[in-house]
Amino acid sequence: MFPVNLAAETAHDGRGDADAPGAVAGREFPFSDANFECVRGLLREHAGISLSGAKRGMVYSRLARRLRALGLGSFDAYCRQVATGQGEEFTHFINALTTNLTAFFREEHHFDYLAAELLPRWREQHAGDRRLRIWSAGCSIGEEAFSIAMTLSEAMPDIGDWDVRILATDIDSSVIATASRGVYDLERVSSLDPARLRRWFQKGKGENAGKVRVSPEIRRLVTFRTLNLMHAWPMRGPFDAIFCRNVVIYFDKPTQRMLFDRIADLLPLGGHLFIGHSESLFKVSERFENLGRTIYRRHC
Repeated sequence: MFPVNLAAETAHDGRGDADAPGAVAGREFPFSDANFECVRGLLREHAGISLSGAKRGMVYSRLARRLRALGLGSFDAYCRQVATGQGEEFTHFINALTTNLTAFFREEHHFDYLAAELLPRWREQHAGDRRLRIWSAGCSIGEEAFSIAMTLSEAMPDIGDWDVRILATDIDSSVIATASRGVYDLERVSSLDPARLRRWFQKGKGENAGKVRVSPEIRRLVTFRTLNLMHAWPMRGPFDAIFCRNVVIYFDKPTQRMLFDRIADLLPLGGHLFIGHSESLFKVSERFENLGRTIYRRHC
């Protein structure tokens, strides 16, 4: 049995004022073109995320919950509250609008490559210091980082004799809190191999029935931190590998170039970068060699 703290979110009704230009009739709150542009501008400036016009409905739906929680009657009032880009509500604003799609061993070929190709090489390169560092950037609720930790543990019987650290970061403080607990519904691990499930997860009982928790052996390898990729990075590296998957699809090209240049600076020559299946470094960065299947190696 393991402890789990579950919080239920309550919502309060709120009513808006008269519709402004660009608002949709029948909505609980008026949501004008100016309101949407305010949201897009703040998200671009502070998180590097570029929202298309197709995301307008999503923005309304997610932020309407914040208006109800705050007892506000309009998006005008809400925009004024978050316009400074600071404070507790701005954290809620960012959390509400960031997308957190993830799964254990998503894009499994990356983990196969890590175990079969990289780990044997690293064991030779780091035979002296036995130090390995990996960064999971945009880690969401932690499934990617824990998948990395399980891969390392399965491929390294002597992992206890190594200095292995996995840094996992995300801009969304709420998903970092979830990841740090390491507790998941059974359905999120239903596709895992039964042997892997038995080895690395603890089954909940009583009030935790229907949930599992990542084992202490795996959790100790991962450190979770909140990090905005557009801000200063406290870590110096070098990292042996960086996973930045399905993150830059929300960034424009200039932001992607800046981000991958900073990532390259944290990798040694020959260090590896893993990105998402729908992403590419083509005309974004010339500092990486494409190894295929969205795996890259820094060459300059």
